[in-house]
Amino acid sequence: MASKIKRGDNVIITTGKDKGKQGTVMAVDHKNQKVMVEGANMIKKHTKANQQNPQGGIIEKEAFLHISNVAYMHKGKPSKIGFVVEMTEKNGKNVKVKKRVAKSTGEVID
Repeated sequence: MASKIKRGDNVIITTGKDKGKQGTVMAVDHKNQKVMVEGANMIKKHTKANQQNPQGGIIEKEAFLHISNVAYMHKGKPSKIGFVVEMTEKNGKNVKVKKRVAKSTGEVID
């Protein structure tokens, strides 16, 4: 099944401690159906000193959320995402092209 949320999408968190927060998707883990949203689900990680972080200590960073706990934001409102298959002509051949569509308005997202 194709992932409906992609990196760079604006989403709102629908459940959990960060409910109502909005942010941009930084990463998507398709295998485990998880997304990382900028500024949401912050965790504290204890790190040892290394070359990138010579002092070590406690670092705050984003953690993954399940994809079912976020909703795509379209024109300021949460919306479901669907797919539309269109036929286009490429090099003299008809080719099927799958596009994401916001179900609330029917507009093509990308």
